[in-house]
Amino acid sequence: MNEFSIPENENMRLEALLSYDVLDTAPEVSFDEITELAAEILQCPVSFIEFMDADRQWFKSKYGLPEDYIETPRDLSICNTVICQGDLLCVPDLTDDERFRNNPMVQSAPNIRFYAGAPLITPNGQAIGTICTVDFEKRELSINRREALRKLSKQVMTQLELRRTLIDVNRLIHEQKKLSLSINKEKEKADNLLSRILPPEVSRELQENDRVEPKYIDECSILFTDFVGFTKLTETLAPKTLIDLLHQVFCQFDKICKKYSVDKIKTIGDSYMCASGITKNKKDHTIRLCMAASEMVDYLKKANAQRAKLKMPTWEMRLGIHTGPIICGVVGDDKFTFDIWGDTVNTAALMEQNSIPGRVNISESTYLRVKSEYKFEERGEIVTTKKGPLKMFFIVASESS
Repeated sequence: MNEFSIPENENMRLEALLSYDVLDTAPEVSFDEITELAAEILQCPVSFIEFMDADRQWFKSKYGLPEDYIETPRDLSICNTVICQGDLLCVPDLTDDERFRNNPMVQSAPNIRFYAGAPLITPNGQAIGTICTVDFEKRELSINRREALRKLSKQVMTQLELRRTLIDVNRLIHEQKKLSLSINKEKEKADNLLSRILPPEVSRELQENDRVEPKYIDECSILFTDFVGFTKLTETLAPKTLIDLLHQVFCQFDKICKKYSVDKIKTIGDSYMCASGITKNKKDHTIRLCMAASEMVDYLKKANAQRAKLKMPTWEMRLGIHTGPIICGVVGDDKFTFDIWGDTVNTAALMEQNSIPGRVNISESTYLRVKSEYKFEERGEIVTTKKGPLKMFFIVASESS
């Protein structure tokens, strides 16, 4: 490659050129119309808009040139002189100008003779390209046509600035869409997390109103589970093993609750608490909770059978259910929780405490609501300080089985 002149501000000029993001882009009508207009006004067979890169001139628009004529080396470019001087250049006869007479494009095909080019100057004064016309015969250019070429160069820069503005706007729109998508994804994650912490209806109310109105539920059913001898297990099992097993069991209980539209309330240590009839499907809440309890027992029996084969300690679980009124709501700002209160909760806990491993122990109020659905084993009464004697029943099997 032959040596060529470069302007003193070459690095700044190249940075300005790159900022327009125009190199190696597709043809655009707005530039092609100006190129065609230049050829018409100057009465030349060829015109083009080119941008001067570090070592090439690249044609953004061209009139009278082959489609595959995309770029030429910078050292062959007459336009480079325009870039360096930063002003319009008009050469009536290139063969009579010592600067250009030895240029291969002048000496041989396409044998250009006439050249006129005006620089494309950015608002910061950087010449990043040119709009040019050439002819294959020598000619003179009138003052009016020179001025027209200068005006066309300004029109090119106006289009270029508009193009950059549109690119920036589209980029901002794209970034806004990405940000909006990211926010929606994060909101979806937050909503999913919230729905895993709270019952769905409670979660929706909290999202819509920023608070949950406390409610009195005149009737629902509460279930407690508890593992017998769990404290001893904590002394014999490695912490990770213990938590992993507890996690596995409680995850299965979660699935069972979802299956029967039962709301998980919370876990307290090794105790699992859930309720039916608080948020939906209140008519058959008791039977659904009893079905969930029976499935929990069946699941643990199968798990214990497998553990026994492997000579691993089994997990023995008591279950208790009671039906009655409660109050429910969300409490706290940090680490808030949905909870339920009332004597029904305490009685359900008593049913669990007075059960035996592998059995579902229910109160009389629960029994009265499902007595036609199951066979039962009457257990007699327990005496409580505040409520007096309470009848208890074991669920034996459903009538259908």
